[in-house]
Amino acid sequence: MEVTHHGRATAYRLADRGGEGSGVLCVHGSGGTKEVWKAQLGRLASHRPVAALDLSGHGDSEDFDADPGWETLSAYADDVAAVAEETDAGVLVGNSLGGAVALQFAIERDHDLDALVLAGTGAKLPVLSDLLGWLDSDFDRAVEFLHGEDRLFHDPDSRYVELSTEAMHEVGQRVTRRDFLSCHEFDLRDRLDEVDVPTLAVVGEHDKLTPPDYHEYLADEIPGGRYREIEGAAHLAMLEEPERFNDAVSEFLDEVGS
Repeated sequence: MEVTHHGRATAYRLADRGGEGSGVLCVHGSGGTKEVWKAQLGRLASHRPVAALDLSGHGDSEDFDADPGWETLSAYADDVAAVAEETDAGVLVGNSLGGAVALQFAIERDHDLDALVLAGTGAKLPVLSDLLGWLDSDFDRAVEFLHGEDRLFHDPDSRYVELSTEAMHEVGQRVTRRDFLSCHEFDLRDRLDEVDVPTLAVVGEHDKLTPPDYHEYLADEIPGGRYREIEGAAHLAMLEEPERFNDAVSEFLDEVGS
């Protein structure tokens, strides 16, 4: 499926089995695609409609011309707005860069959200200078680094590492670098009190890219924020430990009545 907006087409996948809960829209991270949410499209969708999109320039979505930073994040928020409207989604689930987009969307966009799930992300997302350098000059090394121990994964099936590596190469160096540069410039620490929807900060216990203290900070600073830690996972907890991740999200949404 796709929706056209701002002169470009944004691709998404929707799983709707007649569940009565608020629709969920999942937003992937840097260099990723909607495929990272396959376990949520499969299992979480038994209770509520679940959609996952490809941000512009990723997967099956058309790209745009924008500088890294606020301009790129704003364009990605346009993607989210278009798909959320098309799918009637009231819950945003964002991972890493997708969490930054979801957080900016919740603060700056006029959309009636029911809840927000910030997974493997933060209010500020600094990127190691070495990684920024490799993204510019040695993309293979950057991808290898990201797939090192306790970064994207803790103890994954080798198929996940292979699929994740292939996906990042398919997205390509230019877009992946733009994503990480945008993360590096992102900082909403002084605006977290503007989030006015129930929010869950959820993180893999071994996540070295966006560690648990990032999420404890989100839960402390966002009014009514909540914190959950996923055992046995790193940055991509929704892929590495999908049952635990889905349970955490479902329990949160049930508790807040979404």
